Amino acid sequence: MNTTIRQIDINMPAARMNGESSLPALAQLNFWHRKGDTNLPEEDGLFIGYGHIPSPFPYRMQDKYTRELYDSVQHAVVLENEYLKATFLPEWGGKLMSLFDKEADRELLSVNPVMRPCNLAIRNAWTSGGIEWNCGIFGHNVHTCETFFTTTTELEDGTPVLRMYEYERIRMVVQQMDFFLPEGSKFLYCRMRIINPLYEVVPMYWWSNIAVPETPGCRVIVNGDGAYVQENNISLVNIPEHDGFDGTRPEDIPNSMDHFYKIPEKARKFEAQLGADGYGLIQTSTSMLKGRKLFAWGNGPGGDRWQEYLTVDGSEERYTEIQAGLAYTQYECIPMPPKTTWEWLEAYGAMSADPAKVHGKDWQAAKADVADRLNALLTENALEEMLDATRSMAKAPATGELLFKGSGWCALENMRRAKVGLPLIAPHLDFGDTGAEQADWVSLMETGSIPTHDPKEVPVSWMLQDDFVRMLEGAVEGADKDNWYTHLMLGAAYCAKNRLLDAYNEFERSYELEECAYTMFCLSQIARLCGGAEDAAKKALAASLMLPSDESLAKEAMALLNSAGMYSEIMELYCRIAPELRSIGRVRLYVTIANIKLGNIDDAEKVLWENGGLVVADIREGENIITNIYLDIAEAKALREGKEFDRAEADVPAIFDYRVSQRRKKKKLQ
Repeated sequence: MNTTIRQIDINMPAARMNGESSLPALAQLNFWHRKGDTNLPEEDGLFIGYGHIPSPFPYRMQDKYTRELYDSVQHAVVLENEYLKATFLPEWGGKLMSLFDKEADRELLSVNPVMRPCNLAIRNAWTSGGIEWNCGIFGHNVHTCETFFTTTTELEDGTPVLRMYEYERIRMVVQQMDFFLPEGSKFLYCRMRIINPLYEVVPMYWWSNIAVPETPGCRVIVNGDGAYVQENNISLVNIPEHDGFDGTRPEDIPNSMDHFYKIPEKARKFEAQLGADGYGLIQTSTSMLKGRKLFAWGNGPGGDRWQEYLTVDGSEERYTEIQAGLAYTQYECIPMPPKTTWEWLEAYGAMSADPAKVHGKDWQAAKADVADRLNALLTENALEEMLDATRSMAKAPATGELLFKGSGWCALENMRRAKVGLPLIAPHLDFGDTGAEQADWVSLMETGSIPTHDPKEVPVSWMLQDDFVRMLEGAVEGADKDNWYTHLMLGAAYCAKNRLLDAYNEFERSYELEECAYTMFCLSQIARLCGGAEDAAKKALAASLMLPSDESLAKEAMALLNSAGMYSEIMELYCRIAPELRSIGRVRLYVTIANIKLGNIDDAEKVLWENGGLVVADIREGENIITNIYLDIAEAKALREGKEFDRAEADVPAIFDYRVSQRRKKKKLQ
């Protein structure tokens, strides 16, 4: 059949996103980005810690979603030929939701039957399943729950191409993805481009995140003999076996763990996850994408809980992730030179290998069998030649209409560039016009001033870019010297750049001009970043009481009050916020902790078990706070009854057990 592209609607249960946080994200990632030591020799030359950021500012956090599912309609684009059917979701970061092998009548990816955001991404919200394209910054990317610009074009021979692209505001780069599935091809081709238009080096990150079913007996095959793992410090271990388990068999990995496989520089780059019958997905690429990874949730109770938590309640389906990246590990970015475009080609398809070799004890034979079969289907030279042959297509304007519209931020930047005589970013891509989020910045650029705002309204957007920060500095010295909103914007930019004294002065000036809850919150963040936990909590409490119906202010205030040990104040705030906020899981979480700390154990237990057990929609991967609450209550009750209590050996109900580093306890012999 001829290759086709068509739009379809998919009826699917989904949770509601409910918009974004009302607050600037000034300190959310501080606990994430640690520059850990390594046990690696100097010749490994990894960029460990390079390019990490303190927060996702100027983006807002996406943390207001719920767990409840409703009947939704998801808009998808299908790319199909006689062998494969690829289904994309442009409104969810361009995710490849499904890759179906029509010849074998089998799905190659782990397809999540629901759209249920959970807290695993840079901006919090993330959905599991399919293939996600992570560009720019360490982690599940800032656009994973955003709409990509989506259009169509074609190759020289008329093969349809699905194009998606967007502008990333922190790195100030463009991510462009061209997908095509030629007639007769058993591989989906993904032609990726990252465009750095700046006159400076940019730390760059890319990982294609591929969810595949974790079927009984499955194994990951890569073209290497070692893996980087995080065990206290980053170390290089042998594969397949190390530390008493096989690091290529997801079922054998005891707890949540990453294996970043070290692929020799001149070896062919591929990764396959194959079932007991030798069938599964294979991913390969041109040489630029040199990293390969396996993530497994492990076989502990926390891994079980997270597997269910990310999908349908009660589901026993399991998945793992195989990934491909620019660097050897995800602990690093790599320097991208000024005025540079990086591009590579990925290919995804079905692999049927010899199960006896794939799952046998001879690792070299397993690698060789998959490599030989891949070469018979698609050679490395053929991929490199295809990358070259499609370069003119990738640099040319699309021939089709715009199917989905992304953000207006690149349109704003191109407007600025045109004004100062700089070349436009990616002029072959249609970034449309600016919108409501950019209106203040258009005004600042054209008039030197930002319009006045109602202090009770949520600030429209934030800005980090140096060019606009200089405009803000000019405005507060001139036309906007008495505009509280402009001082707030400048203070937030200073804070994100760690100019804390300058930020404090701008926030103070803003609050003098107009008392505003969001400015008070920003002052609390200055105190937090300077180590003043109690001062930060008091200011966040004051901000929340100024706008008691603001969900984001209430949750942040309770978090800071908890960190400062101000438990009575948590209970006071709970009584004074809007009634509709009191049922939010994160709010009830801090009330439960406060009750424990204040000695109200029975009240805490009642909240913990209410409605079948406390569920916090945005519980973070690695955040064991609910598990600890259960153990705190159980321990307090045991002490009250004069019984001994061992936290390490205590059984935790599955609904409360999020400990991904915990290994499953061995059953005692009768």
